[in-house]
Amino acid sequence: MRILVIYPYAPFPIVSGTFQRTYHLLRELAQRNTVDFFALDESGRGGPHVGVFEEFCERVHLQTFHHPVWPRMFGSRLVHPMPTTVRHWHDAAAHEALAAFTSGQDYDLILFCDLVMWPYAKRLPHNCPRVMDRSRVDLMFQTDELRTLPLNSQERFNRRENLFKLGFLERDAARHVAATVVCGPDDERFLREHVAADANIFVLPNGCDPTFFNLETHPPIPQVDPTWLFCGAMDYSPNVDGIGWYFDTVDPRARSVLPWRRVKIVGKSPTAGVRAQAGLPGVTVTGEVPDVRPHYQSSMFQIVPLRIGGGTRLKIVESLSIGCPVISTTIGAQGLELRHGEHLLLADTPLEFATAAVRLAGDSGLRQRLRVAGRQQVLELYGWPQLGARLHDYYESLVSVHA
Repeated sequence: MRILVIYPYAPFPIVSGTFQRTYHLLRELAQRNTVDFFALDESGRGGPHVGVFEEFCERVHLQTFHHPVWPRMFGSRLVHPMPTTVRHWHDAAAHEALAAFTSGQDYDLILFCDLVMWPYAKRLPHNCPRVMDRSRVDLMFQTDELRTLPLNSQERFNRRENLFKLGFLERDAARHVAATVVCGPDDERFLREHVAADANIFVLPNGCDPTFFNLETHPPIPQVDPTWLFCGAMDYSPNVDGIGWYFDTVDPRARSVLPWRRVKIVGKSPTAGVRAQAGLPGVTVTGEVPDVRPHYQSSMFQIVPLRIGGGTRLKIVESLSIGCPVISTTIGAQGLELRHGEHLLLADTPLEFATAAVRLAGDSGLRQRLRVAGRQQVLELYGWPQLGARLHDYYESLVSVHA
């Protein structure tokens, strides 16, 4: 197949969970098909890495791009039909560059990443199926944020206004795309309930590179004190909310039983609220690190106390691949074929989560069983080559129906 791929960023260096998904799936598709790759390149930061994509894509264009200033509510924002969070990715020069890049080209499939790229993909005149691959469903994500985060009245008004417009744009995209690819069944359920019940939706979970997150080359390092890890971007609201919930409601219970426990928070751009957790006994906030693997190695297990759904959930498969057991909320592990007590531990209330942490810290046999079974499940189901092959087969079926 000849495929046009349109991204809102150039996913290299691979510095986030979203970049993990988009980079590896792009590479897997390009190994099986002829791919033209067009991406917005914020402030030209991806330019030095264009050669990375040229190694496996037929044609590549990274369009230098600058986000516009956020509009005022009672200026152009309120009267404009497009959601502000989507307008933030709009650029007239980028539309023109995409039109020029694709002019005279024949494609079997147009693949674009996330709703913010729908205005770009919609304008293209090519008569072939269009597919939206979603690292997260923004309508669902922003609804969860509105429900969960402590927002003032102005922030709530702003978010409701944006959500109202997002709903219209979601339904517009659903009427035109041949299919939507999502990360988990919770994303699918939300779209069917709130956007289009009869939509063509393909669930493709996220994966990892087991040769990089490798238990054999990076085995666990014995620790005297139980160290619990949280790994993720620490300016991402679900992570910030989850850490806040954990330290407000879970950690006091766990610390009352294991006062010598350690908690390490690893991830870029920690907010002031996250950094403040370092004032608690035994808590370390590292900020961004050059390699997360040593932190997985030196931790008894990883905690995933997420309360906002959707998104990539890469921290779980990476952790299991390298042999670091996981305790997660159910919503944090949605979409992954992982069973409680066999591959990881699931806990949803503060008492359950604290009990699971104390139990896992004190039971080396349980940690070893989860380590072995969790890694085996990841190797069988969540390697990027396996996921890329599934996605390729699905796209081939769409193209054959359209032909």
